[in-house]
Amino acid sequence: MGPDGEGDVLLAAPWLHDIGYAARLRDSGFHPLDGARHLRRIGWPLRIAALVAHHSAALSVARVRGLDEALTEFPREESPVSDALLYADQTIGPNGRMMTFDERLADMLNRHGPDSPNAAAHRDRQPQLYAAVRRVEHRLSAGQTDRAWRSARSSA
Repeated sequence: MGPDGEGDVLLAAPWLHDIGYAARLRDSGFHPLDGARHLRRIGWPLRIAALVAHHSAALSVARVRGLDEALTEFPREESPVSDALLYADQTIGPNGRMMTFDERLADMLNRHGPDSPNAAAHRDRQPQLYAAVRRVEHRLSAGQTDRAWRSARSSA
């Protein structure tokens, strides 16, 4: 997985990114924040908790929900790892089915509804998601992948 430990992070973050949906972890009602708080509370590294907190441009949705200040508890990372987490989340559907990015966006907006915070944040969030997807697709086409990335994508 490489000497820098990025592979371990790339495996853990996708596995844990939606843990905040668990009913017993519900605090704010915003799954990225609730999941990150839980992970921090039980001793996961801050970096993993922060990646969970900010996955898939969560700050845009947090703003709509009035939780952007709370999300600042966790540092926001912009890196190939955060891009890979976003890509895995945005190309795998809720039932584990691979989807294109456009299919995933349409599915998300349909499931959450037109009056949801996700829909309200869409104008701000979509360009960020799209940019990260393009960066990952560029890395993939350039052959900048390894076993950890392939495994992370299959776990999202």
